[in-house]
Amino acid sequence: MAERRVLCVGLVCLDIISVVDAYPAEDTDTRCVSQRWQRGGNASNSCTVLALLGAPAAFMGSLAPGPAADFVLEDLRRRGVQLPHRVVHAGCAFPTSVVISSASRGTRTILHSNRNLPDVTAQDFEQVDLSQYKWIHWEGRNAAEQVKMIQRVEEHNRGCAPHQRIATSVEVEKPREELYQLLGYGDVVFVSKDVAKVFGFQSAPEAVRGLSSRVRPGTTLICAWAEQGADALGPAGELVHADAVPPARIVDTLGAGDTFNAAVIFALSAGRGLQEALAFGCEVAGRKCGVPGYDGIV
Repeated sequence: MAERRVLCVGLVCLDIISVVDAYPAEDTDTRCVSQRWQRGGNASNSCTVLALLGAPAAFMGSLAPGPAADFVLEDLRRRGVQLPHRVVHAGCAFPTSVVISSASRGTRTILHSNRNLPDVTAQDFEQVDLSQYKWIHWEGRNAAEQVKMIQRVEEHNRGCAPHQRIATSVEVEKPREELYQLLGYGDVVFVSKDVAKVFGFQSAPEAVRGLSSRVRPGTTLICAWAEQGADALGPAGELVHADAVPPARIVDTLGAGDTFNAAVIFALSAGRGLQEALAFGCEVAGRKCGVPGYDGIV
């Protein structure tokens, strides 16, 4: 029997990345050092990293037909990410992100356009054969629908032997009120620095402790805090920390958070402990920041 896969549900988009020596001043004309197309979107990026690390990975998301979709589909296939559950919406605009990246500092500014492409619904998720997966990860988007998807997995797990159950994780990255209901779902919950700050927390350990009342008992709550590393509150309430592993020179921070999430999921799904998984996430995210794109992470 084939190894069960890790499925990521969420956004795929086209990133158009322009690299400049320094971020442009307002109302100026600036030459690009380079420009490239790259597949983007949180769930899509995490799938890329999972596949590069050697996990059998699959992606579920919405697509609009056209050249941009052709590009991202071919790139998913090239990376070895399986596409058993894409949802195609004719007449919709494909989401794009225009990214300005500073060559001197490795920072990036993103302008995202997603005008009318619907997110994956619970009805779409009904087509998923759950027996194929050992882990399903949701990028927090249309939370009310995603709660229904997670509840379907929970119902599936209640009828399974322990070794057949599907682990679940959610990412709450954007500071939107609708997304906060997702904190109450998933075996693992990733909370971003931005969301933690909205709740008034000023560090990762403060955030995981403070948000612990919003997650279910036994949930692992994780918060990465850039150069300060990452902290997690484990199922038994233990606080775990891992230091950041910065590269010798920061080149490209685009997708660093998606890389961290994927590396942690990869480690946990392989049976590694929380401390080891957190440290691995910081290590792989650090490698990613030292190279353009993702090819240098392994």
